[in-house]
Amino acid sequence: MKRLWAPWRLQYIENSADKKDGDCPLCSIPASEPPADKSPATIPDAPASTLLLYKGHFVSVIMNRYPYSNGHLMVSPLAHTANLDSLSAESSAELFAMIKTSVNILKKSLNPEGLNIGMNLGKAAGAGIDEHMHTHIVPRWSGDSNFMPVISEVRVMPEHLQTTYSKLKPLFELL
Repeated sequence: MKRLWAPWRLQYIENSADKKDGDCPLCSIPASEPPADKSPATIPDAPASTLLLYKGHFVSVIMNRYPYSNGHLMVSPLAHTANLDSLSAESSAELFAMIKTSVNILKKSLNPEGLNIGMNLGKAAGAGIDEHMHTHIVPRWSGDSNFMPVISEVRVMPEHLQTTYSKLKPLFELL
């Protein structure tokens, strides 16, 4: 038998087991930071540990802790809602603007050959966090997917999350 060691997955398992009803990472992570145009937070290393890249007035950008590909981002409204229709005009405008900005940052910093952008609205649509809508932006490269997900249900990530975060964060700080 072959073994694939992935000790970082233990955090996912433990967090899933400890999750209480009402816990929402798309709410709690941005709540720890002021908006981008306000003074920085006083909690050392908070953004790196939470993978928060940006917090605006209506939306935030967080790296996906369990990504499909390096640089997998989630752009979500700060308002806790599963319903696209419940977003205000201002929130909708900032959401789409931040999707465009995030795409440009990913192109500049990671040089993907393509991108997948989408929303999974509802559990039946594949939403992992179905109570809080969010947009996934997944950078793609030729050959970035191989037999591992099909045969072993394993994704191979070529770069550590913190390394990717270190590449993206300075560009989001310029906003």
